Order: sequence, then C-alpha cells, then structure tokens
Amino acid sequence: MKVALDAMGGDHAPAVNIGGAIQALRLYPKLQHLYLVGEQAALEAECAKQGLDLKDKRVSIVHAPEVIGMAEPGAKTVRKKKQSSISIAMDMVKEGKADAFVSAGNTGAAVAAAILKLRTLKGVDRAGIASALPNEHGQCNILDAGANPEATPEHLVTYAVMGTAYAKHVLGKKNPTVGLMSNGEEDEKGTTFTKETFKRLKETPGINFIGNVEGHDLFERELDIVLCDGFLGNVVLKTAESTAKAVSKWLKSEIKGNLVRMLGAVIAKGAFKALKQKASAESYGGSPLLGVNGVVIIAHGGSTATAVRNAIRVGMETVDHKVNPHIEEALAALAVSKTPAQA
Repeated sequence: MKVALDAMGGDHAPAVNIGGAIQALRLYPKLQHLYLVGEQAALEAECAKQGLDLKDKRVSIVHAPEVIGMAEPGAKTVRKKKQSSISIAMDMVKEGKADAFVSAGNTGAAVAAAILKLRTLKGVDRAGIASALPNEHGQCNILDAGANPEATPEHLVTYAVMGTAYAKHVLGKKNPTVGLMSNGEEDEKGTTFTKETFKRLKETPGINFIGNVEGHDLFERELDIVLCDGFLGNVVLKTAESTAKAVSKWLKSEIKGNLVRMLGAVIAKGAFKALKQKASAESYGGSPLLGVNGVVIIAHGGSTATAVRNAIRVGMETVDHKVNPHIEEALAALAVSKTPAQA
C-alpha cells in the first residue's frame, strides 16, 4: 500500500503531518511506502526535528515548491498552482504511483484537484464527502459534508448508493441504514428538494432507506448514512464539532470553580477520558471523497498527528476493501433496474 500525504496541508503543517507519518509507519505494516509531498527543505528540517529517518526505505520526500493556503479559493488556485503539494500528491494517485491521497489542507482545493485530475466514477455526476459523527450506536456518516453545496435529488440518490457501499465494505455494516436530513420525520416534511429526494430514495433498490431524520437522530438513532446537500452537511458538521468543544470548555470551567467538583472529576477521570476519545475527530481521522476515480481522504484542517495517522489508516482501508469497484458495481445495477422513464 502506497500513500501520498500532502505534508504541507493543515493549520499545523508540516509538524502534525510528520508526526502522523511517524505513527503510521510504526503502526501499519501494510503501509509499503509513504510519500511526504511538500517543500523539501521544510520537510527535511521537520523530519530531523522529530526523528523521522529519511534513510528508511518506506518513506521519501517528493518536492512540491508551492502550497495552497487554507483560505485560498479551491478550483482557481489548483489551476494556478500546478506545483502545489495538493496537485502533485493527487497526480501521484492519477499516475498510479500512490494508491491513496491524504490531506488536512484546503478542502475545496483537494476536491477540485480530485475531480480535475482523477475524474468521477462511471455513473457519478458529483462526488461527496462522507464525514463521521459519533453517536450512541457507534457512528453515522454525513454525506455530503461539503463537496457539493448545490446538489440535486439525483445526486443524493447516488450518495445513498455510494454511502451504502462504503458502510458495507469499509465499516462492516451488513445492511446500512440511510436517512434523509429534514425538518421532521413525517414523509410529507421538508422543502421541495427534500420531498423529491425522499420520493426517489423510496423507489431506489439496494439501499435501506428509513425515511426522514432530524438533527437529534444523528446522535440518538442507529444511522449509518445521513443524506443532505454539501451546504447543509458542512453546517451540521461544524455546528456539532463546535458544540462539543464548547460543552467541554464549559464543563472544565464549572469543575475548576468548585473544590468538591474537582475531587469528583478526579474520581470520574476515566469516564471523561473515554468520552473525549469517543467524541474526538482524531479517532476517525479523515473523510473519504466518494465518487472520484481514486481514493481521496480529506482530514480536518485542525488535525493532530494522531488524526493524520488515522486518516492514512482510513485511506488504506478504503483501498484494501476495494470501495470504488463496489460503488461502480452498485451504480451499474441501479442503472439496469431503472425504467426508461427513470433513466
């Protein structure tokens, strides 16, 4: 397994990327080679600082003189900065030099580079990001979490098929459940867009569609895939992340203000640690961009070294379980099942 890591991507690059690389090389024997793509001098200095031996045959630096900043526009900058770490790493996947691309950098640029260079799978009009959220039953995946803000009902049907394939073959779910984000569970709830999407999903074979779901269902209900357009998905994801951080901050403040509470916190330290681990994005690492002709994993801009390591793991698992061939097979079967009027 060979992975191209955008070592200059993210809010804390390149330090967290090198740290994540060290962890991945130590923990994942299946990782045959890890390419650190970025400005060579900066990467060599960081590797020396953290003790990553570049004489190790499993790791090497691929020089990329340009970096796409987190605030730069995606597609426009990808076309302009052809020697960026994102572009060069994506080219490595396109050319078959790497099996997967991983980046905690500019999401818009990573999506644009993937679509421009890898193209989409047959039967896929728009790619979508599947981002995990922890809940009472494990995790649910928001699809799309930001790649396609102006989705159509047909795009969401495709997301349902792709998300089902991902949940089956990577997450090990036998019969993944699929819900549609709306403002109520009743069938007639929602906008014109969600109502039309609901109708099409009910008619789609091969998916376990359970109907409309609401915000609280993300955390309380056994859900594997929650469908929405990229605009709503991104808002939901960021709201959930910021809420978790705010609650953690408020809780610490309340505990520190009272000696009895501080003593109680010491007793409950194990529970707090377990909760933090369950709610942390570090455990999930990265989100697959489903629908492109290659494996692309997008990590959070604020990723830690552990999150980068887990993003590399997700990339390896996605390749290992042959998700794209399964998606193509499912979409081909769906196309055959459609009547001429539906096609």
